[in-house]
Amino acid sequence: MARPTTPLNLTPDQNEYLQSIVRSREVPHSRVQRAQIILKAAAGDNNKKISQDLNLCEDTVGLWRRRWIEGHTDLSANSNQKKLSQAIQNVLSDKQRPGTPPTYTAEPVCQIIALAGETPPEPLTHWTREDLVREAVVRGIVKQISPSTIGRIRNVADLKPHRTKYWLNHEVEDEAAFREEVRDICKLYHQAQEKHEPDVHIISVDEKTGIQAKEHTYPTHQMESGKLEAVEYEYERNGTQALIANFEVATGKIINPTAPDTRTEEDFLNHIVTTVETSKEAQWIFICDQLNTHKSATLAQAIALLCGIEDDLGVKGKNGILQNMASRADFLSDENHRIRFMYTPKHCSWLNQVEIWFGILSRRLLRRGNFKSTEELKQRILGFIDFFNNTLAKPFRWTYIGKPLMI
Repeated sequence: MARPTTPLNLTPDQNEYLQSIVRSREVPHSRVQRAQIILKAAAGDNNKKISQDLNLCEDTVGLWRRRWIEGHTDLSANSNQKKLSQAIQNVLSDKQRPGTPPTYTAEPVCQIIALAGETPPEPLTHWTREDLVREAVVRGIVKQISPSTIGRIRNVADLKPHRTKYWLNHEVEDEAAFREEVRDICKLYHQAQEKHEPDVHIISVDEKTGIQAKEHTYPTHQMESGKLEAVEYEYERNGTQALIANFEVATGKIINPTAPDTRTEEDFLNHIVTTVETSKEAQWIFICDQLNTHKSATLAQAIALLCGIEDDLGVKGKNGILQNMASRADFLSDENHRIRFMYTPKHCSWLNQVEIWFGILSRRLLRRGNFKSTEELKQRILGFIDFFNNTLAKPFRWTYIGKPLMI
């Protein structure tokens, strides 16, 4: 007979955050399991059933059920999203264990972390561990300390002075409208499987331009036991190739790719028309960025023709729907049309799933490829797409829901 268990009641915010942990690929597996325990307990499952479902010890399930109940006061007191997420993280984390007292107390450690965050004196551009050792001694923070200890302190503080990344200060004019646009696209991604059944194609589309046909001067030396693959450093450029790809969100396949020599308004128009012709009666939703060729007058005219819209579209640059890019974008994104476009906000290319696939193409083919001509490059790309669709294609696990993640 199963032992009686205390039922758990979750608020909608608690349930949503636990679900985001379960879906995440960044959270440690142990924490995902603990979130699954709480969700199953809230659904009414007893400890024995949960342990069988998750292949865990029944005592482990009981432990995390009790931990959640013990932390109920802190969880209920936090209605703020950030504070609630931190409270849940605290409940699902391992408790601090006793160990050997640290060699350095909190005060010098904090001072070293603060020092590592400062701009180093000229002519240095960034801190090395040896630089921090020297400066910490000069400032009297410590009498002595090893570079390896400095390295451990930096690791704990997650400081990486040897690395940099570019960033763009994107100023959002209307925060509410921006978040609404992001949520709409994320919502569409989450509904893609359901919508795909009645012949609705949700397509993430974009161009990858300037793909170089690089040919190494000498052949690559294949990898051997104890030896890395050796790639010739010098190469010749044999031209560039463009690619317009459709990533179908529901299936994870690339459908109707085109590889024109250029990236023009006409190239994108022809790509969209030939894509729609593969399923003439279906509904098409294209997710793309706000490039001007994605809002062209010729595209608006073509979509009107394909949708059977006979209204006067006006004149480009003068009046009506064709007047400017804003008016054309409103027309192209009309939800009443069988074929419509959804535009990602400015500087939000990360929202477009085909960009993830472009990364796969680069890693699996382009980075190490050797191409004697653009024609060979084109054929190799199209061949890789066939291979990808047959062996690797699957929908991306899109966990973002349009809200800031507090993980």
